[in-house]
Amino acid sequence: MRSDGASSCHDLARLFERLGPARRRLAARDDRLIAAQIALCEIPAPTGSETARGACVARLFSELALDVRTDEVGNVVGVREGDEDVEPVVVCAHLDTIFPDGTAITVERDGRQLSGPGIVDNSRGLAAMLAVAESIDGHSLRTRRPIVFAATVGEEGSGDLRGVRHLFESFDRAPASCIALDGAGDERIVTRALGARRCRITYRGEGGHSWASFGVPNPVHAAGAAAARLASVPLPRTPRTTLSVCRIGGGISINAIPCEAWLEVDVRSSSPSVLNRCMSEMEAAARAALREENSRRAPSTTLLSFVIDVIGDRPCGELDVEHPLVQAAIQATSFIGRTAELATASTDANVPISLGVPAIAIGAGGRGGGVHTPDEWYDNTDGSLGVARALTLIVAAAELAAAD
Repeated sequence: MRSDGASSCHDLARLFERLGPARRRLAARDDRLIAAQIALCEIPAPTGSETARGACVARLFSELALDVRTDEVGNVVGVREGDEDVEPVVVCAHLDTIFPDGTAITVERDGRQLSGPGIVDNSRGLAAMLAVAESIDGHSLRTRRPIVFAATVGEEGSGDLRGVRHLFESFDRAPASCIALDGAGDERIVTRALGARRCRITYRGEGGHSWASFGVPNPVHAAGAAAARLASVPLPRTPRTTLSVCRIGGGISINAIPCEAWLEVDVRSSSPSVLNRCMSEMEAAARAALREENSRRAPSTTLLSFVIDVIGDRPCGELDVEHPLVQAAIQATSFIGRTAELATASTDANVPISLGVPAIAIGAGGRGGGVHTPDEWYDNTDGSLGVARALTLIVAAAELAAAD
């Protein structure tokens, strides 16, 4: 894939054919890939506690003769040098899962189907990244550009893309492109980065006894009023935008007016301007609820106050469908007999897209379901096709080295 955008379907078809031996080796090693997927899944890795799983990936990277390091935040990075000292291609897959400490993680196997928390998201992406790194060994298969393979921390939930943010801050020069391997599938191509703002609205007052102090402004009443107002905020259909009050709490007893109450709000869109507008609507709703509750207070009682804290901020953006990286992904998908589906999602690709680095996220083969539940499952029927697609796309982005 030429950086000037002049790559063609014919060029990629020729590359796909040249990668035939590598694709056949991938298919022959499929049992090893599945074994790695199971082994990685069974190492707990809640967001913020990815050390053990990261150490396993670091060991496997070392066995593949990559130049390996673990950075300050816990990302495990393995570099395969290219033939030229030029901007690298980044291939990443996140280490963390949404499952808390203490979750029982034992993978059950029934034929080609595996089940267990995290078996898809993202044990599949990690295992596929390792398989690709083994295929691009620097000898039988070399690329012109260096490839940075990164197992990142903090992709899920409260991690707020912490690992990939740090990774991209660490580069002396912007990478040429980035491909995130996330979950299962061989058709989806994430080109639109779904942004998310997560906020906590906190109301505070003096509190008191539910009978003796009645008339003191009640933070829980204000939080409930704010939630009702937020549920009525008009949202655009295009781009699809969501605003959800996801958690609410406060108080210490059934017979005490609380001193504090809070609610947490998740806003999502692929448009920065829409996110900013929703933030303004959120503040207006929170302030209106405050005024409403304070207007009912008894004389001489203390006014409620409120504060909005941003507790998560995932950047958004979009890679044009005509960009060579997207076109290469569409073509690579067709070469394995699938039809590409362009999608919007929140992945590690959000960060490079927001920085102007061409980036997409793709699945790593097979089929899965029940993601983010204890009943998560993965079916490996034709699983090697998705890895072949990933290999083709990564080599196209990193450019096949000239023959000796």
